[in-house]
Amino acid sequence: MIKFTERQLKVPRFMRPVYLVTGGQSQYARAFPEKRTEELCIDALTMAAEFIGMSPAELKGYIHTCYYGHFADHFGDQLLGESVIHDRLGLDPLGNIGVKTGGATGGSTIWEAAKAVASGYSDCALAMGWERMDEVPTDEGNNYIACAADKDWETPLGHIYTGYYATMAQRYWQVFGKSQDSFRRTMAEISVKNHGYARWNPFAQSPMDITVEDVLKSPVVAYPLRVLDCCLMSVGAACVIVADEETAFKMCKNPLRLYIAAGSHSLRVADRRDMEIPLLPNETPDQYQDLDEVFPGGHRYPGFTGFLAARMCAWYAYRMAGVKDPTEDLDFVELHDAFTISDIQTYEDIGIRPYGRGRDYVESGDCYLVNPRTGKQGKLPANLSGGLIGCMHAVGATGIMQVVECALHIWNRHAEIHGNPKLWKSFGKQKPKNWVDVQVPNARRGLAISHAGVGSHVTCTILMHPDHLLKEE
Repeated sequence: MIKFTERQLKVPRFMRPVYLVTGGQSQYARAFPEKRTEELCIDALTMAAEFIGMSPAELKGYIHTCYYGHFADHFGDQLLGESVIHDRLGLDPLGNIGVKTGGATGGSTIWEAAKAVASGYSDCALAMGWERMDEVPTDEGNNYIACAADKDWETPLGHIYTGYYATMAQRYWQVFGKSQDSFRRTMAEISVKNHGYARWNPFAQSPMDITVEDVLKSPVVAYPLRVLDCCLMSVGAACVIVADEETAFKMCKNPLRLYIAAGSHSLRVADRRDMEIPLLPNETPDQYQDLDEVFPGGHRYPGFTGFLAARMCAWYAYRMAGVKDPTEDLDFVELHDAFTISDIQTYEDIGIRPYGRGRDYVESGDCYLVNPRTGKQGKLPANLSGGLIGCMHAVGATGIMQVVECALHIWNRHAEIHGNPKLWKSFGKQKPKNWVDVQVPNARRGLAISHAGVGSHVTCTILMHPDHLLKEE
């Protein structure tokens, strides 16, 4: 059993506040034969500059260090891709470094940039992520991605991540499911919701107006996961600029406070040992004492049914930011829905619902902007971007895209960007005549989870409007 020391549970502390100044993203698609990777990165940086009324040259004049995330060199057939992008952005000879933590690469890139500012090393830093997943066949791409599993222990059992998550889905419903059919329908509802929200997002790759039955009839990839339960293979780029307080307010009028923390767990999923559950601020010591009685087998935490890395990054980040209860203190979340089952697991790991009761978040309607059960505003809307299932999973960019989407809600500029007909047209799309504004009303605080593999590395980013902080510092 893992036993934490007091030093390991020390709450991380930035030496000075870190602010998110701006962010940008490219369009996302399965393939961009007409665009090079550096052009997509330029698109993202240009959007970030224009968002705060600067030219790209003016924005670059503030940047001191650069952090670049892309998951697999194999996709672009280019080692040190970060150096190539740094050159193409015209940022040589500033210091730069590449970041790779699998599916969490985007979040980890922000983590590194934020620490540079928090430490005083840089007053302003760029975090840029991208992925080029269209230059290899899909099966070869899945093979590359699966190489992020432990190749001695896990990979021989199936060289595709859907197989790992299918096993977790089966284990989860054996322990926590009311019945296979009802649980399967709840998973499908997540896909319907996220593909549906993608319809109002011009950046999104896979907008769809589908039903639960459509999901259940889509082809099986690895039972019980079907095609529409799975995230996308994408091409695209996203970036954010982080800065210290003085620099941030010189660059824009309303920067956002940023808190970020990370956690990890062994790649050897089958060997993850059960342990005492680290409690989040909204949980009590006696909350899980009867877990094995209510859900036989549920005491084997984290096992196959939870992600310790997600629990740990939330444990740190909530305490850094003063979050006591995510459903009360946050206004929306962007979660890493690589598969519909991973979405449910994450609800529990970050304390939106107790362990074993994650499906209730969907079934209650709390995860919608407008609760379909009540017709009122959802308590904690999730993945209004469309998530990885509806919007994209250009791996190195994903966690950054999530943070950009969160920031737009807090800035109350989500509709301004997503509803702009010129932007839709520039992407070769027609803005839907029935386009829906999914701006979260009075948004003050949001959270993004960036997740790797089957929970090998996870980051938790919390954004807050400076007038609505939860703790004094």
